[in-house]
Amino acid sequence: MKLVFALLLVCTLGIGAIYAQTDGFTVVTTESGRRNSVASHPRALPDAALSFASGRQGRLLHILQSDGRVTIVDFIYTRCMSLCLAMGSEFQQLQAAIVAQHLEHRIRLLSISFDPTDKPEELARYARSQRADPRVWQFAMAVDAPERRKLLAGFGIVVIPAPLGQYVHNGAYHIVTADGHLARIIDVSDPQSVLGFARTQVLIDKREKTAAMAAVQP
Repeated sequence: MKLVFALLLVCTLGIGAIYAQTDGFTVVTTESGRRNSVASHPRALPDAALSFASGRQGRLLHILQSDGRVTIVDFIYTRCMSLCLAMGSEFQQLQAAIVAQHLEHRIRLLSISFDPTDKPEELARYARSQRADPRVWQFAMAVDAPERRKLLAGFGIVVIPAPLGQYVHNGAYHIVTADGHLARIIDVSDPQSVLGFARTQVLIDKREKTAAMAAVQP
């Protein structure tokens, strides 16, 4: 009887530990945990320094605030022949949908390279190959290694070197607000939901701005 009781106690404690570590069994991977965490508590992003395909440089938070649009962000590198190409194809379709729905003044796209060998020239060539409209879809990279580490940590992007100069990395679409918060992460397998979430965020931002303006009026 004591042995049975001890086994039951061990099982109960083990299940309890798994429950606690997986947010009530809802988190089965680090990536799903990242998505759930951001959905519950939007994350303030770091003010990383970026360099764009055009050669322009600036800090992330200032760029987001001065632009004013909701930004859909993905992370890529120009030599990628698998996941990045698939996300690029989805961004092409998103770009077309944004223009067709006259949302280009509300929503934009931003692809950020994490590859230190990518330079503005490579990003510009890659943008042309993707038929990116710079009014809607821009390409950028961190200016140096410390800024890149800060940027990847802020978004929760994991990059692991792989053979033949490639990288393994988590692919997703990130909905970012104009005030510099990561509001939602959409899995790469669910691209049809991206624009819907971005449009919802536009409405949320509009309501919050209206409420803020009303609060300061006499």
